Amino acid sequence: MVGLLSNKISRDELKPGDHIYSWRHAYLYAHHGIYVGDGMVIHFTRGAGQEIGTGTVLDRYIFSSSPSHPSDTPCPQCGDQSSLDGVLSSCIDCFLSGGDLYIFQYAVSPVLFIAKARGGTCTLASSDPSEDVLHRADFLLKNGFGIYHIFKNNCEDFAIYCKTGLLVFTSISVGRSGQAASFLAATSAIISSPLRFLTTSFSGLAAVGCGMYCFSRFVTDIGVRRDVTKVPVESLVARSSIDESDAATEVDKKE
Repeated sequence: MVGLLSNKISRDELKPGDHIYSWRHAYLYAHHGIYVGDGMVIHFTRGAGQEIGTGTVLDRYIFSSSPSHPSDTPCPQCGDQSSLDGVLSSCIDCFLSGGDLYIFQYAVSPVLFIAKARGGTCTLASSDPSEDVLHRADFLLKNGFGIYHIFKNNCEDFAIYCKTGLLVFTSISVGRSGQAASFLAATSAIISSPLRFLTTSFSGLAAVGCGMYCFSRFVTDIGVRRDVTKVPVESLVARSSIDESDAATEVDKKE
């Protein structure tokens, strides 16, 4: 049963339009997607062996979310997707990659949001009707979701956009992903807080850190932020095409 401690569900409980996820690499991070029915999931990923866009040492430790069947024994339903990237349609077995199935919660209360200390499991934002969710996922499967970036445009960002149609318009903060927001909140909770100078005890520092972490997670949630707007998926794809063209132009100039 989905509740405070776990969002784990059975496959029989799935409905088309559900935002699902599965933990990877000893709960280091979760891979997200949209269940579209008939045992299939649409998700956003990077190809195996490719950097995932942090530009930091994290690239050495965080691996691709591509379906993990070896190329010599491809999935009979999906084929070999191990080296593919972008928006993919995979069977639920390939998507889970041996992990458990969890459902992402929408329109949770502030109390429940704070209680679920691990980011990337729920949001205060409300979900749109399933037909809108499925339309966005299918459209992006055919047209792409821009350039993958672990902090600003990742698999969770993709799934949240499909569910809500909301986009973050800012150049200085993370995207819609709760995982990215939680990571940045955790690393800066003590370091960036002037309140750390008010106490030198371990318990005091822990309390300050916990408070700053919870506050940072809350104010960066897609359901609270003010730098978001509803964007039709057709307009999103057009904007992504312009951004990719600009990026390619910059690369050409450097070369």
